[in-house]
Amino acid sequence: MENQIQNTPQYDDEIDLGELFSVLWAGKKRIIRITAFFAVFSVIYALSIPNQYTATTSLIPAEQETGGLSGMLGQMGGLASIAGLGISGESSQSTTAQEIMKSWAFIDDFINESGIAVEAYAGEGWSGSTKGLEIDSDLYDTETKTWLVENVAGEVGPPSSWKLYQSFKDKVAVSSDMKTGIVGVSMTSYSPYVAKKWLDLYIVAINKHMQARELTKLTNNIDYLKAQVEKTPIAEAQEVLYRVIDEQIKTKMLAEANPEHTFLIVSPSMLPEQKSQPKRALICILVTLLGGMLSVLFVLVRHYTRASPVWARLSDLKKEARSSALWARLSKLKN
Repeated sequence: MENQIQNTPQYDDEIDLGELFSVLWAGKKRIIRITAFFAVFSVIYALSIPNQYTATTSLIPAEQETGGLSGMLGQMGGLASIAGLGISGESSQSTTAQEIMKSWAFIDDFINESGIAVEAYAGEGWSGSTKGLEIDSDLYDTETKTWLVENVAGEVGPPSSWKLYQSFKDKVAVSSDMKTGIVGVSMTSYSPYVAKKWLDLYIVAINKHMQARELTKLTNNIDYLKAQVEKTPIAEAQEVLYRVIDEQIKTKMLAEANPEHTFLIVSPSMLPEQKSQPKRALICILVTLLGGMLSVLFVLVRHYTRASPVWARLSDLKKEARSSALWARLSKLKN
C-alpha cells in the first residue's frame, strides 16, 4: 500500500516591516500632502466655530419641616395613607426637582414664559457691543419678527415644541453629588451674559414650579381632611383630623412665604470670562491625526492593490486595449 503524502500549502502570514517602511517611505510625499490638507482644514474649521460660555451654580436641597406633621400622621394610621399624606415612601423634593428640570414639559414652559425661544433656537453667536445674541437670519427674520423654520410638511413657521426642547436641553446640565447632596447646574450660551441670565431664571423657575406643586398638594390634602371631618362622627377622630389640618395649613403658609422652596443657592452664578468650548487645539490635533492615519492607509491600500495579480491583469488588458486602438488608428492612416 502506497503512502500518499499530502503537501499542505504554506502561507506566509508574517508582515514584512521593512517592506511596509519602504512603501510608506516611497509614498511620503503623498502622506505629507494629505496630512497637511487635514491640518489646514482643522485650523479653518476650529476658527469658524464661535466661542461658548458656561455659567454654573451650586445648590443644596431646602430643609423640609415634616417632624410635627409626621407625628400627627402617625396617630391617624390608615387614614393618612388613604389621604395620600404619608411621607415615609415619598422621594425627596430635590430628586424630583432634578428630574423635572430635565423634562420636556418644564423646559417648554420655561422657554415660553421667559420669552427666549428666538435666542435659544436661532442664536448663532454674540456681539460684544450689544452683549446680546446674534440671530441666524435663515431661521428668524429680526426685521419682520417672523420665523423661517421649515417643518415636515414644508411649511414655514415657528419651530415645534420638540425642536425647541432639543435645542435647549444641550445648553443646560444638572448633576448631583450623592455624598454631599449638592446639586450643580450649568447653562451654556454664546454670550456669557445670556448664560448667567438664563441660569438665574432657570433656578427661579424650578423653585416656583415645585412651590406650586406643593401648594396644590397641600390644598388637596386640606380639602380632603375637611371632608373627612364632616363624615366622621367620632369626636376623638375629628380632633386628630383638625390637628393634622392645622399642621397642613402651617406647612402651606411656610411654602407660600419661601421663594427658595426646593433649592437654596450655595454658590451663586458668576459672569463667565473664559470660554468653555470649543477646544480648538484638541480639534486640530485629532483631525490632523485622522488625516495622517487615513493617508497611511491610502498609501498601503494603493500599493498592495496595484501589486495584486488582478490589478496586474487589468493593467495588461488596458495596455492591450490601448495597443489595439493605436494599431487600428495607424492602419486607418496607412489606408
